[in-house]
Amino acid sequence: MQIDRILIRYGEISTKGRNRNKFIKRLQKNITDACSDLTPFHIESGRDRMHLELNNPDEADQVMDRLKIIFGIQSFSPVIKSDRDLDEVKRNAVDLVRSVVSEGTLFKVKARRSDKTYPLDTNELNYEIGSHVLRQVPGLKVEMKRPEVELTVEVRSEAVYLSAQTIQGAGGMPIGSGNKAVLMLSGGLDSPVAGYQMMKRGVELEAVHFFSPPFTSEKAKEKVKMLASELAGFSGSVKLHIVPFTDIQQTIHQQVPENYTMTSTRRMMLRIADELKKKTNSKAIVTGESLGQVASQTLESMEAINAVTNTPVLRPLISSDKTEIIDIAKGIGTYKTSILPFEDCCTIFTPAAPKTRPKTEKVAFYESFIDFDEMILKAVEGTEVITMKPGYTAETEIDSALF
Repeated sequence: MQIDRILIRYGEISTKGRNRNKFIKRLQKNITDACSDLTPFHIESGRDRMHLELNNPDEADQVMDRLKIIFGIQSFSPVIKSDRDLDEVKRNAVDLVRSVVSEGTLFKVKARRSDKTYPLDTNELNYEIGSHVLRQVPGLKVEMKRPEVELTVEVRSEAVYLSAQTIQGAGGMPIGSGNKAVLMLSGGLDSPVAGYQMMKRGVELEAVHFFSPPFTSEKAKEKVKMLASELAGFSGSVKLHIVPFTDIQQTIHQQVPENYTMTSTRRMMLRIADELKKKTNSKAIVTGESLGQVASQTLESMEAINAVTNTPVLRPLISSDKTEIIDIAKGIGTYKTSILPFEDCCTIFTPAAPKTRPKTEKVAFYESFIDFDEMILKAVEGTEVITMKPGYTAETEIDSALF
């Protein structure tokens, strides 16, 4: 039995109106890009679903593995192509159902005719094919409302297409359909999950990481590159901007009152992210903040930090608790990398008693004695940009830290 096609169902894209084609074209491009190293296939797009016509059926499993993590796909089904002869359709239906059922499986046939000239109508097709499959495959039970296996039979002018398996997709919207944002990627658990959540809503991401050697190590840098690579598994690639942050961080530590250093550090990070947002033609900044999780994530802290920019700051995890974030991190494959014990610049120079309710006017006053504009310009100009692809292997051995 050979898989000739894959039927893709859109899900949320189907709710769109006049601009639906924009989302469909973006999804089509993302699928093509994700499978660019495989044999090219033809894509036929409709209003609520898409057909992939495979030129190399031997690659069907590889294509389906990649479809599972492409946002914008609600579900998909492998499809086999049959001659229009009814006896041939019955034989293929039996082979297909046998490959996916077990004893006691609840079963249903659902026929549809794109070609209305076919001699049997949908009810007759349901009866002819369903009764034949029941006779040939022992142990099946008919269930019309909630079947475990639904054999779909689609009659078209050139052939009949059969499918009996539905595989869940990633849902959401196609990456790129929601424009672009910069993600502040620290190296902890939260920011990669925040990035994943935004990609699921169709936002293309470029990541920004603040690197403070010698206080943060090369291993910490490699860890962030691995996280960016893991996120790239959902989008094909992620540009990672590594910002030299040592001078700014040391200056804050030396000249800003200790209980305000955390607030000032976050403000400078946001100012740099804002500059990179402009350079990358992005529309927003994404952070992994969760309300009340740490001192810098109270509403008062967020107000004081946000005051340095008019750019929208998106916080997809704002109402999530740590357990929920950990569960998502495990599900998307970033958890093991995130818990590697290498400090990032957010954890160094941490004050003993940081302000949880900082005053915007106070932190602005403390910063007014320092020429941060020049330092920010220098940091932006010295930023290293790396395009991360899926499957990156760290240049420095860091996995041993897990054991």
